[in-house]
Amino acid sequence: MSPQTLFTGRQLIWLPECPSTNSEAQALLVQNRASDGCTVITGYQSQGRGQRGNQWHVAPGENLTLSVIWQPTFLAASQQFLLSQAVALAVHDWASTLLGPDPKLKVKWPNDLYFGNQKFGGILIENSLSGPKIQHSIVGIGLNINQQQFPIATATSLGQLTGRAYALDVLAARLLECLERRYLQLRAGQISTLRADYLKALYRYQETHFFEVDGQRVEGQIVGVEEDGRLAVALSAQELRRFGMQEIRHVV
Repeated sequence: MSPQTLFTGRQLIWLPECPSTNSEAQALLVQNRASDGCTVITGYQSQGRGQRGNQWHVAPGENLTLSVIWQPTFLAASQQFLLSQAVALAVHDWASTLLGPDPKLKVKWPNDLYFGNQKFGGILIENSLSGPKIQHSIVGIGLNINQQQFPIATATSLGQLTGRAYALDVLAARLLECLERRYLQLRAGQISTLRADYLKALYRYQETHFFEVDGQRVEGQIVGVEEDGRLAVALSAQELRRFGMQEIRHVV
């Protein structure tokens, strides 16, 4: 696998199986063995972690599971969500090259990849800080590619959506190229473009839907995303609230 990138994926570590690519990437950082853009990819991740403390379950050899190490020292600690937006958009770009500009293809806040109401990709970013700056970021990505059966109805795969089987190495190289393009856009300071593109891709943006808040089912409309990543939701004409990740759930 040889992605057409400047640095992302140029140091590539393949593991047939591991508990977590994010954990392996963290070990490389501790050992001072990872260059900027180092990528760990595995055929099977047995203990993958997702958002909200969830596990990410995949079938062996059928999906894409990788972690990229970056050194975004140009970002302040308060700008962590900008990196999350850039990565989510890169994954959305990647999926668009395979599915076309389909309006059903969306980023579900903060950074899951959805087609319609079904999830087929997840992202977990773990940042380490040095003073007011981000020192390292480990970007973990899991994408359902060739898997055909899932334990939950709200999951799908690229293969299910298209009826095709895919070569994982080709898709991985394309993904790394998309990631680097968006990362370079972020590094160049094109913040307004990233934010605008993120809102265009955002699942259920400016649509009225149900959410779960404080254990209650409420109706609301996503009206934006704050700079710190909180989701701005109009719950009524008189009430605009901003939520962190553990404070609100979509009702799908």
